[in-house]
Amino acid sequence: MLYSVFAVAAAAVVILLLSGFRIAAQYERAVVFRLGRYRATKGPGLYWIIPLIEWQRVIDIRTITDDVEPQETITKDNVPVKVDAVVWYRVVSPESAVMEVQDVRQAITQVALTALRNVIGEHSLDDVLKEREQVTTIMQTAIDRITSPWGIKVEMVEMKNVEIPKTMQRAMAQEAEALREKRARIIKAEAELEAAHQLRKAAEVIMQNPAGLELRRMQMITEVGAEQNTTTIIMMPSEFVSVAGALAKLAEAKAA
Repeated sequence: MLYSVFAVAAAAVVILLLSGFRIAAQYERAVVFRLGRYRATKGPGLYWIIPLIEWQRVIDIRTITDDVEPQETITKDNVPVKVDAVVWYRVVSPESAVMEVQDVRQAITQVALTALRNVIGEHSLDDVLKEREQVTTIMQTAIDRITSPWGIKVEMVEMKNVEIPKTMQRAMAQEAEALREKRARIIKAEAELEAAHQLRKAAEVIMQNPAGLELRRMQMITEVGAEQNTTTIIMMPSEFVSVAGALAKLAEAKAA
């Protein structure tokens, strides 16, 4: 009878000791407490805790992605916008994530909501739309500063969508159209200026060599003929006109 009691007790002790073995995956860490006090951070792999005296809380240290629900806020230039974002973060200190904050994901979400409103309120609409990278960097720094004591590292923050009122959308479309028209007029004016410079240079070359003018006239006659027009105007070279005038005067002198 005594041996049976010892055998049962030994089996119970062995089972109790075996029940203290735990396994943590490569991406997990176990925060172990002994009688309510922090004892150690275990893992990854196999480890042992004292049954009935120590207990653990397993933390995932992989990067976590959380959506920040759309928030209606007002920019620095008093434009109402609706913005949503995504936050990437991970636990770098499992013991702090367990002891310093009750619910990590809920806390991160609330901090991100507050930071989103504050940062958008400090920037104009143009900054929010055109300088997204700068705005998100400021937002990431603001969130990371608050969550750092919790053992959380914010890796990245991105704004997914920025909704603005339809009236503002129409005004921005008109502004964009006006800018495009302005650029088109500037390009056209620059082209006309360049053409004027080239024409001036061509005129200087022709003035230095009058024969070039006659060649240009012959080229124009060829181009006009290629158009197959019903009416063709031929410009006579100035030398021919001068010779014809001289011959006419000579004929008049002989007749007299």
